[in-house]
Order: sequence, then C-alpha cells, then structure tokens
Amino acid sequence: MLRLYPAVTLAVISLTLFQGTHALRAAPVTPERIAVLPKEEQSRWTDYLARSQALAAADAEALQREVAGLKLAQALPTPDGGDFKFDPKSAGTWFSSAEATQLADTILSYQAPNGGWSKHTGYSKGPRQPGMQWSSQSQPGQSPHYLSTFDNGSTTSQIELLAKVWQATGREDCRAAALRGLDFIFAAQFPSGGWPQVYPLEGGYHDDITFNDDAMTHVLELLRAIEAGLPAFALVDQPRRERAAAALASGLRCVIASQIVQDGRKTAWCAQHDPITLSPTTARKMEPAAISGLESAHVLEFLMKLPQPAPEIVASIEHGLGWLDRVKVTGIARGKRDGKTTYDPTPGSTEVYWARFYDLTDSHPLFPGRDGVIYTTYEAMAANNKLGYDFYTSQPASILKNGQKKWRKMLAQPGRT
Repeated sequence: MLRLYPAVTLAVISLTLFQGTHALRAAPVTPERIAVLPKEEQSRWTDYLARSQALAAADAEALQREVAGLKLAQALPTPDGGDFKFDPKSAGTWFSSAEATQLADTILSYQAPNGGWSKHTGYSKGPRQPGMQWSSQSQPGQSPHYLSTFDNGSTTSQIELLAKVWQATGREDCRAAALRGLDFIFAAQFPSGGWPQVYPLEGGYHDDITFNDDAMTHVLELLRAIEAGLPAFALVDQPRRERAAAALASGLRCVIASQIVQDGRKTAWCAQHDPITLSPTTARKMEPAAISGLESAHVLEFLMKLPQPAPEIVASIEHGLGWLDRVKVTGIARGKRDGKTTYDPTPGSTEVYWARFYDLTDSHPLFPGRDGVIYTTYEAMAANNKLGYDFYTSQPASILKNGQKKWRKMLAQPGRT
C-alpha cells in the first residue's frame, strides 16, 4: 500500500523529455529489424509488413479512384464527432428500429476498404459521401491518420453493433461488413500476438501493441464472444470461428509474455509494448513507459472471466491482483480548488485510488505532464500543466474486491482449472 502525505515541492524525476526507462520508444517494424530476428520468425514478420503496406496502398487507391471519378481537386473532409458508443444491452427490438437502421447505414458507409473503422467520426451528420475520406483525423492531402484503429473502442464497437443489427433483422449487408471487420482484426494481429493501435501501420507509437484505452482488451473481448458462441455472432462461419479462437489464444500468450517483471516478480502491463520485443514503450509526452494502473486492471478483469483458465493465466492473474493491492494509494481525498481537481493529503481518508502510471523499477506513482516533465507528486504536475487526463482512478477497487471474489469462487468449482 502506498500512503501519500504532504510533499508539495516541485518533485521532478526528469527536467527534460522522458529519460532513462521512461523513454523506451519502440523502434518501427522495418525490414532491418526483421533481418536480425531468428530465421523461423522472419517470414511471418516480412509477410505482416508487406500485407500492411499493400492494404495502405489499396486504401489510398480506392479513395483516389472516387476523387478522380468525381473530378474533384482532392478528397472531401470527413465530419468530426465524438467516440462511437452504444449500449450493447439495449433491448433487442432497438436493433431493428429505424434509429438503429439509420446508424447501421452510416457505419457501413464509413467502413474503410481495409475492413476497419476510424475514430471520432461524425456519424450524426449522416452517411459518408463519395469522394470523402474515411477518417476525420487528417485533412485532405495529408497522410492518413487513424484511418482504421482500435483506439477508443473503434472497429470492435462497429462490428458488435452490426452483428446485433444482423441478429435482429437478418440484414446481409451488416453480416458481410461485420465479417470484413473480423478479417481486418485477423490481418492486424502481430506475429507476436498483440494488436497495434492503428492498422495499416502508420508509424510512431501507433504501431505499438496497445493496451491504452483498452484497445487490445476490446479485441480480446470480441474474439472471446465469438469463441463463446454468443447469439449475435452466429453470423461467423466455422473457418472464421476457428481463426478467432486461434487469434484469441495467440493474444493471450502475448498478454502473459508482456506482463512486466520487477525483482523477479510479475506485476502488470504498460499502456504500450514493442510489437517485437514486448518491452514497455512510451507514447505521447504524458504517456511514458510505465506500468498502467487502470488498463492493467481491465486486462485482469478480462482474464478473470475466462472459463477454465490455464495455469499460466491463473498465475498471471494472481501476480496482477497482488500488484494492484500493493500499489493502491491511500491517505488522500479528492476535491476541487480554483476549478481544478485536487487530491489532498488527508490522514484518515477512506478513499482508495490507483495512479494511472507507476515506475517500471519500483512501482512508485508517476505524474507526467504535457510539458514533458515527470513529476513525483500530482500537486506539482497540476501546478505546471493543464489537466484533462485522469491521473488517479478508483475503478480497480471493484475488480480487486468483487471481481476477485467471483473469480476465486469460479476457480473453486470442480473442473474449472
């Protein structure tokens, strides 16, 4: 347990952009990196990189054909919007409603040629028009950005929505698009078992295996739903069902292999990992190579729902739960001052939190600012940066308590392990 008390000096680990273990930026997947891999691995990575490049070229060609056919000077911009969200537990009748039909039509129109979807698309503005980009995240004439992604629940949410509309209506176009989306997931999976944030690969941290914002966890959840035979995924044919099971198994091996070790003991996961070495990596200025509190809790939550978990999965969960318990933060209380969220040292407070970031070497909390400085206290970081990022969360509490209780009860049932 970590108990935080007053230390409101400008406590700084680094006065420059992230240094040392916090600046472990992944190298891109290149022919040069592939060439030094063991011979038995080279062909899989070479095929992966070639497939990514071919899909990127096909995406660009498809858009250019539309632009040329309409005699446009350049592609039309895509309207921006918020994260795509829907309630998967909505009544079955909703998925056959006029509202769901209209939404499905719009989602179908924004499916990229590669089979995936972008994020922050203005679905409320109606379907994509011919000659329009598939993503709002880059301007016409610029290199594609987030053309297809798993960030912020993208692609997995669209597949689930279309599957439920198909279940309610039998619409063949929704089934076909959902299957194309599933094929996109298969294509995007690294030979190491993880998934990038963006595919086809576009460079930078977007090419890392991404647990941030639960990107990879959402993919695993979707594959697990298919393997479990949930009714909405009855649309998946047997060959794809077998591929989904294999992709899930490979993804789980990646999860186990990428769990960070401190002093010989497994802990949890970084928000990003190198796709080849599985080492923790950094992303944006305020996203150093560090152990993630919230994303790790969500990984554990997913693992604890697996029926008949293998011994290595049980061990991974045990280590992760133990780490969550050790790094919980007490002795502070959340409040507001001058319009900013505060976490004031408060002896006797019953509030329990987890930091978003923990140091790779000893799991002490980190507070990286948008200024490129890693602070050792929330107060110092907040005094020098605009906020807008959740640096503390209480969400792991329910996973550590109620989720763990249900999991141990499941394990105790005969034949579960």
